[in-house]
Amino acid sequence: MMDIVTAMEWNYVSTLASEGNYGESGVEAFIQISRETGGVCIAQSLKIPREPRPGEFDKIIRRLLETSNARAIIMFANEDDIRRVLDAAKRNNQTGHFLWVGSDSWGSKISPVIGQERVAEGAITILPKRASVDAFDRYFRSRSLSNNRRNVWFAEFWEENFNCKLGMHGKRPGNLKKCTGLEKVGRDSSYEQEGKVQFVMDAVYAMAHALHRMHRELCYGYPGLCPRMANIDGKELLSHIRAVRFNGSAGTPVVFNENGDAPGRYDIFQYQITNRSTAEYRVIGSWTNKLHLKVEAMRWRTGDPSLPASVCSIPCRAGERKKVVKGVPCCWHCERCEGYHYQASEFTCELCPYEMRPDVNRTGCVPIPIIKLEWHSPWAVVPVFISMLGIIATSFVIVTFVRYNDTPIVRASGREMSYVLLTGIFLCYAITFLMIATPDVGVCSFRRIFLGLGMCFSYAALLTKTNRIHRIFEQGKKSVTAPRFISPASQLVITFSLISVQLLGVFVWFVVDPPHTVIDYGEQRTQDPMSARGVLKCDISDLSLICSLGYSILLMVTCTVYAIKTRGVPETFNEAKPIGFTMYTTCIIWLAFIPIFFGTSQSAERMYIQTTTLTISLSLSASVSLGMLYMPKVYIILFHPEQNVPKRKRSFKAIVTAATMSGKLTQKGGDRPNGEVKTELCESMETNSDVLPQVIQRSILFPSIVHPAELKA
Repeated sequence: MMDIVTAMEWNYVSTLASEGNYGESGVEAFIQISRETGGVCIAQSLKIPREPRPGEFDKIIRRLLETSNARAIIMFANEDDIRRVLDAAKRNNQTGHFLWVGSDSWGSKISPVIGQERVAEGAITILPKRASVDAFDRYFRSRSLSNNRRNVWFAEFWEENFNCKLGMHGKRPGNLKKCTGLEKVGRDSSYEQEGKVQFVMDAVYAMAHALHRMHRELCYGYPGLCPRMANIDGKELLSHIRAVRFNGSAGTPVVFNENGDAPGRYDIFQYQITNRSTAEYRVIGSWTNKLHLKVEAMRWRTGDPSLPASVCSIPCRAGERKKVVKGVPCCWHCERCEGYHYQASEFTCELCPYEMRPDVNRTGCVPIPIIKLEWHSPWAVVPVFISMLGIIATSFVIVTFVRYNDTPIVRASGREMSYVLLTGIFLCYAITFLMIATPDVGVCSFRRIFLGLGMCFSYAALLTKTNRIHRIFEQGKKSVTAPRFISPASQLVITFSLISVQLLGVFVWFVVDPPHTVIDYGEQRTQDPMSARGVLKCDISDLSLICSLGYSILLMVTCTVYAIKTRGVPETFNEAKPIGFTMYTTCIIWLAFIPIFFGTSQSAERMYIQTTTLTISLSLSASVSLGMLYMPKVYIILFHPEQNVPKRKRSFKAIVTAATMSGKLTQKGGDRPNGEVKTELCESMETNSDVLPQVIQRSILFPSIVHPAELKA
């Protein structure tokens, strides 16, 4: 019966037993086996009293329904109790709910199920495997009142079997016909061999074989009982009984194991209702040392072949662990493995490795997908578009300047420094492509080199220019001697000295921390593992990035300071004011960049936002410099060539006077209109316009077009 329950995958059953040795012993054995084998839990174990009170069976049904998941009921009960239990289930409208598993007391008997076939439908019962003994049939059919007098119950059987009365001393009351004694068993009455005849015969033969073995051992060659067997020791006889081995009446071997039990051989039946509404017991398997069950032959609820369930808890789905109810190992709650946990076993969830996430079923871990900034992403398309426009514009300016290299506007702007500045602008645009390219050691190396180099080129050149203008006018206030290091060669040396500091810092960075790529799993490690991504990027921290740009920002701030100091220089003498506007705008751009860059450090879109912000900021800075410092010159060169001529020459004294007046007028400009200040400044410049030779003026204002020998002369 335990094998049947296990084969049906029922792990939560109740037991029901008639009070007494048979029922209680059977249930106790079943419970003991369930504990030893495990896997089957007993929901309830109920007894049917010997003298049940009215309503007792209804109470039993209600008790069984308290654990409604335990549909399978293991029954060790007599025929009458089985019938009344089925009747109570029918009264309580539980037809089809319970799955009855009956012992051999139910077997294939008709009496318990008459009138309640629907309630008993699907019941599984067992009977010891039996065989009809033909010799017994021949013997019993030949018995009559005349040749079977030694059986004291045979006369009573005769009256019952033939429904007659044996004379005035017969046992049956009433006016029945008198038995003639010529009736014949099986001819004048129905006859079917009792199923246990085989076992009774085998039991008698077992005792005979044991006595024969005992006599042969104790009384060898002595006819009858010898003195040694005069008083038989029961234990000694039992040992001989257990040692017998012979073929029984049905041709099956009769043996006993070490516990004195005969081998179990059972037929398994199921009570089925066929399509013709005929109820019958059908053999669905057998048990001989192990179960042989024909599951496909089983039927439930009028033809339904699917197996019904009798479990406390349904199996957990994939990705769920069992949380067992204390004291009831067959009952559990299913808990889903949440977050980055997966189902490691039936009862546990474990955390996936950091670079992995649970699979779809949460039964294992799979690598987290690796992403990078793609070229087709909107976060990359906009910066690339701006950068390409900037590169085209910068290239156009460079080509224009080279084409018109000897014109006054190009010469007056300081050709050498202009080309250095344009190189820096070009690099600021070009770094966008390195920031979006797939990270590898080469790309990461170039990022480190060029990330701050473009800005360094730009602001080193602008700083050198503004510093030169500032020194010229400061020197002009003191004397007519030109300041030192204002020649083009000196300006280039100063500029590249400033740039070399950036390159030295990058070199140290390479030595201390060689470039390499990393996969950052924390940046996009979302609450939902399915959305988690690993970000492939260069191993450049936010601090390293700022340090790389920090020197360029320092140059930018210093250049801005000089632009402020030279803001009063007349616009007809130099490009201090365009440089000033360029630096003010650039400072605003980078002041906006810093909070955006660091404010998104915890965002899931951090990689996209920060890369886009950085590249656009670099491109905007380059665009401001390109637009304010070069586009007006290009416009004049291409569309107004008549203005591309040398300006009216002014003396160094005029420059000094202009600078002095600018300072004075600035001091008192708070209470005078701007127009008056500008008018007075222009008048002062006009009165000192032709004092010094042309060479002195050009040496200060346009050093790139003055030959050193000419200046010396």
